[in-house]
Amino acid sequence: MTAQSSSLFKRIFRFIGKSIKWFFIISVISVVFFKWLPVPMTPLMIWSLPKQMLNSERKLRLKKDWESIDNISPHLQLAVVCSEDQNFLKHNGFDLVAIKKALRNNERGRKIKGGSTISQQTAKNVFLLPVRSYIRKAFELYFTILIELIWSKERILEVYLNVIEFGDGIYGAEAASQHFFNKSANKLSKEEAAILASVLPNPIKYKADNPSSFIKRRKRWVVRQMNMWGNHLPME
Repeated sequence: MTAQSSSLFKRIFRFIGKSIKWFFIISVISVVFFKWLPVPMTPLMIWSLPKQMLNSERKLRLKKDWESIDNISPHLQLAVVCSEDQNFLKHNGFDLVAIKKALRNNERGRKIKGGSTISQQTAKNVFLLPVRSYIRKAFELYFTILIELIWSKERILEVYLNVIEFGDGIYGAEAASQHFFNKSANKLSKEEAAILASVLPNPIKYKADNPSSFIKRRKRWVVRQMNMWGNHLPME
């Protein structure tokens, strides 16, 4: 190896090292920043706009309205936990039991399920583009660990309820409540909260205002789960 080649490799390694260092610094600062302040926009929101424009069957729409968790119905808080991640208050970001179950189902050729927790979904929505790849999954794991270390469970749920997509271009509990029920998120009934939670697996396909038979069955299941929990989420 010539001296020139050696110098080039050293510059490349220094650049990679600095890039990794700055990534860690910026990512930690971002997570600390959003521990206190609302998330103004997410990669998914930006990503979805051109897809809406290119699809004649979809409207160009971006509805979002940040609300503190105190202004979001306890029914909806409980409904999304019952629907998406019943071990949310117990795990540290990853539900190993759900992941193992998802892997077994996938190996048997059943409907593919990811086993993602609310913490993982929050990390993905706030910090990452909605693309499927092992690299994106690795970043998702990293940001999930960060938010679990820096944010409280209540903050994770608050951010989740404000950035998750409830319909095509409709993000967050307040925007969804206004769009589908013409009321504020703090006034949602148990049934309304359950149907919003029921569409979360695929809010483009499933409609809260025109629920399919599958969504109606899922809503009834969510309501039963809520009743078993005692109608409230026992936040610390």
